[in-house]
Amino acid sequence: MYFVPYESQTKDFQDVDTFVRLPPFSWKKMWQFTGPGLLISVVFLDPGNIEGDLQAGAIGGYSLLWLMMWASAVGLLIQLLSARLGVATGRNLAELCKEEYPYWAGLLLWVMTEVALIGADMQEVIGSAIAISILSHGVLPLWAGVLITAIDCFIFLFLENYGVRKIEAVFAVFISMMALAFAWMFVDTKPSGKELAIGLLVPKLSSKTIRQAVGIVGSVITPYNVFLHSALVQSRNINPKEIGRVKEALKYYSIESSVALLVSFAINLFVTSVFAVGFYGSKHASSVGLANAGEYLQDKYGGGLIPIYYIWGIGLLVVGQSSTITGTYAGQFIMEGFLDLPLKKWQRSLISRSCAIVPIVIVALVFKRSEGTLDALNEWLNVLESMQIPFALIPLFTLVSKEQIMGVFKIGPALERVVWIVTALVMAINGYVLLDFFRSKINGFLLSFLTCAGTAAYIAFMLYLISFCGARPYSWVRLIRSDGNEHSSN
Repeated sequence: MYFVPYESQTKDFQDVDTFVRLPPFSWKKMWQFTGPGLLISVVFLDPGNIEGDLQAGAIGGYSLLWLMMWASAVGLLIQLLSARLGVATGRNLAELCKEEYPYWAGLLLWVMTEVALIGADMQEVIGSAIAISILSHGVLPLWAGVLITAIDCFIFLFLENYGVRKIEAVFAVFISMMALAFAWMFVDTKPSGKELAIGLLVPKLSSKTIRQAVGIVGSVITPYNVFLHSALVQSRNINPKEIGRVKEALKYYSIESSVALLVSFAINLFVTSVFAVGFYGSKHASSVGLANAGEYLQDKYGGGLIPIYYIWGIGLLVVGQSSTITGTYAGQFIMEGFLDLPLKKWQRSLISRSCAIVPIVIVALVFKRSEGTLDALNEWLNVLESMQIPFALIPLFTLVSKEQIMGVFKIGPALERVVWIVTALVMAINGYVLLDFFRSKINGFLLSFLTCAGTAAYIAFMLYLISFCGARPYSWVRLIRSDGNEHSSN
């Protein structure tokens, strides 16, 4: 039973915790709400993240584990706010963006999100194709793995006909397989417990690891994941007008998401630790990547009951397959929300895969002659996705701060300050990545001019998004001043 007094229905009522009494914790209820967090946590383990983990371990050893931990905490905060938005409004982030922003701004947001989604899809297909090549011991070339990966996603989508819980069960199996594969490698390599603890608790950052540090932060925040979570939580049919039900759903979703992201953090930690033990300080440290990591691991650690080469391939295959399915789900919700254009998942997957496969097959064919080509493509894709991060965070933080949208579930002043500080930090890191990348890659007057013009338009659009809905960053500064005035008057 829920006790919701009359005051809770008024516009000025804000203290939900005070007036809504929830039933005690129930494992049965927990099971009913388990699922969306599992799908979301998979994106924290996509091939781009895994590559960032192994490079962080090979180049920085254990020194960046503290940053990985705090970046994961920030990622959890963002996902919880996305879930809060979906449950409290009954609509997903894409739908709300379409309603709140002018048509042209919503259309531009959709384009930005689709670009990020296709870029992520390309990385995920590449990761799966590399895994297939590893497991076939090179019999299947990279381009064949790309084609297989492009097709097999449709097989998994047939499970949707049996209900969303079946899809969630498949993802639970996937995550278990990832955890088992990478935990096996972790135990097999015997990392130092003392150095592991120091890496988690003592912040360290050097000029040699700055790029890896930025990559860790950027890989944790995936633009399409922010949109996806706000849609997945609505699968439980929670009426946003029933405050008690909404609060109960948020409680269980928060627990589920926290546990799921804790597991994904542990898997990322396993990968970083394995490569820190095997390659930190070695001559191969800067050359380890997804494609050659299995060979390096095999040379370093040898056989065993199950050769580590194949364990790495299995883990990478599961990572790639699971993240491609979540990308397809995200694409469907994003297209329906922004354009009101309903498509079946197989149709949406066909569109995104078609955009991703052609350039990947070309690269896969070139890859035989130039190993650096794939790394260069991944570098460009990371920058592409990094550029799209503000266009997911700014709308999310703007909307959850608005009482007209969230009602009594609007975030409070303290949390509002935190989220805008997070936005500023992410944008600063994002700016560093772009500046460093363009400075090293962009040459010539015309290309430099076009880059500067594009950057100006990019910044102008971000500022527009911040200011349009009234959730300006200086609002929390005003709140700090008002708090200070109240204390001084007292």
